[in-house]
Amino acid sequence: MILLHKVKHGGVNTLNLGTDIIDFSSNVNPLGCPIKTINSLKNKLSYLLSSYPDLYSKHFYEKLSNYIGVSKDKIVAGNGSVEIIYDFCRIFLNSHMRTLIPIPTFSEYEIASKLQNCKIIFFKSMNLNDDLAKFLTKIPKHGCVFICNPNNPTGVLVKQKNMLQIIETAQMKSTILFIDECFIELTHDKNESILKYITQFNNLFVLRSLTKTFGLAGLRLGYGISNKKMIQTIKKTKVPWHINTLAQHVTLSVFNKTYLKKTRKLIKKEHIFLQESISKINNFVCYESSTNFILVKTTFDIKFLQEQLLQQGILIRNCNNFRGLGRNFFRIAIKTHDQNIKLIKSLEVISRKH
Repeated sequence: MILLHKVKHGGVNTLNLGTDIIDFSSNVNPLGCPIKTINSLKNKLSYLLSSYPDLYSKHFYEKLSNYIGVSKDKIVAGNGSVEIIYDFCRIFLNSHMRTLIPIPTFSEYEIASKLQNCKIIFFKSMNLNDDLAKFLTKIPKHGCVFICNPNNPTGVLVKQKNMLQIIETAQMKSTILFIDECFIELTHDKNESILKYITQFNNLFVLRSLTKTFGLAGLRLGYGISNKKMIQTIKKTKVPWHINTLAQHVTLSVFNKTYLKKTRKLIKKEHIFLQESISKINNFVCYESSTNFILVKTTFDIKFLQEQLLQQGILIRNCNNFRGLGRNFFRIAIKTHDQNIKLIKSLEVISRKH
C-alpha cells in the first residue's frame, strides 16, 4: 500500500474563506471568465443541469481542435489538467521507470509518479535555461521527464530552443517528455510553446488548461495533446461522461483570441507594476517571471505574513510545501490594478510595522 501526503493548493475554497477575499493564490485569468460565456451558461442553465452530456464530447473536441489547430485524434480532455496528469502516469509509467522532475515545481507530478512506484530523480533549479547542460545529463533512459513551462511557482519559461534540446535528448534515450503548458497562453511570449512539434516527436506529451486561460477554475477543464497512439490509449481508459454538460457548453463561446490578447496586455502591464513596486519594499525580493504570477522571497515567516494579509482581506500562496523552497517564499497572481495596489499597500504597512 502506497501512503501519499495530500498536496496543498491555493484558492479561497481550499481554506474555507469568504468570497470577499482577494485571491492572489490562484493563477487564473485576472479578467475572469468572458461575460459572453457567463451569459450563455445563464440562459441555458436549467437545461444544462438536467441533461446528460454528450458521451463523446463531439462539439467540445471540434471547437477545441479548431482553437489550437490540432486534429481531434491528437487531443484528450479531462476534468481539469490534474486528471490528465494522473491518467498519463497511470497508463505510461511503471515501477521499472525513472522519472526526472525539476524542483521546485507543481507537486502533482511527484505524487502521480509515486502511485506507479517510479524511482524519482529531483533536479534543483530555479531556472532550467541556466542549468540546461547539467539537466540534459540527468535525463534517464526509458523513463519520463516532467517539465512545467512556464514553471509553477517560479514563473520561468524554458526557451523553445532549449526545450528542443531536451526533447531530442529524451528521444535518443527512449524517454517520454511531459510538458505542462497550462500557463503558456498567459505568458508575455506565447510563441515559445512547443505544441507545433507534436507531430515531429513521438515521445512528446503537452498539457494545457482552459481553467487558467479563461478563468474556468470551477468547471475543471484541461486537455493533453500528443501523437494519435498515446492519445487513443488514454481515451480508451476514460470513464463515460468525463466532461460535464456545463463544460461542454462553455466551449461553444469561450475560445476568444481577442479576449486573450486583452488579458495578456493587462498581465504584462500589471506584472511590471507589481514587480517594481514590491521590489522597493524592504524584506521582499521578486523573482523574474514570464507569466501571470510572481514568486517572492521575504524575510518574514510566511505563515505570519499570510495571517497578516488575511486580516486585510488578501490571500497569498504559501509556498513552503513546494519541494525545494523554504519557509520564506510566497506566490502572487497578477490581478487587476486596484487589487494589486491593495496588496502593495498592505505589504508596505506590514514591512514598516514589523
